Amino acid sequence: MIPFVWLAILIVALVIEANTIALVSLWFAFGALASLIAGLLGAEIWLQAVLFLGVSAVLLACLRPLVRKRLTPRITPTNVDSVVGTQGYVTADIDNVSAAGQVKLGAMYWTARSTSGEPITEGTLVRVDRIEGVKVFVSPAEIGATV
Repeated sequence: MIPFVWLAILIVALVIEANTIALVSLWFAFGALASLIAGLLGAEIWLQAVLFLGVSAVLLACLRPLVRKRLTPRITPTNVDSVVGTQGYVTADIDNVSAAGQVKLGAMYWTARSTSGEPITEGTLVRVDRIEGVKVFVSPAEIGATV
C-alpha cells in the first residue's frame, strides 16, 4: 500500500512543477521516486521516509543553485545603455502633449520626451534619465554642468 503513497506524491510533485517555472517541487518528485523504488523492492517504511527526505534535501541543496543559474536569462548591456546619464542639447522643443521633441547626444539625434512632463525649449542642456524604445526621457541639466 505504501508504494501507492509515493506514487501519488510523485505525480502531485510533477503536476505542481509542470504548472510553475520556479523549480519548486522537482526535487521532491525525485525523492518520491527513490522511495517508490525502495518500497517496490521491499524496504521498510522508515527507510523509504529517510530516502525521500535525504534525496529531496540533497538534490535541493546541490542541484537547485546550478539549475537556476543555467535557466536564469543573462541581461547583456548594450551601447544604448551607455546613453543614460549623458548630456546633450534640445534641437527641437520638447512637448509631451504634442509628442514632439528632439535632442542631440554626441553625434546622434534622438526623439525626446520630458521626464517631468514639463515642456523644454530648444537649446536647453539636458540629461538623459532613461530610454524607452527609441525615445530618450530627459530633464534639464544643472547649471554649470558640462556636456
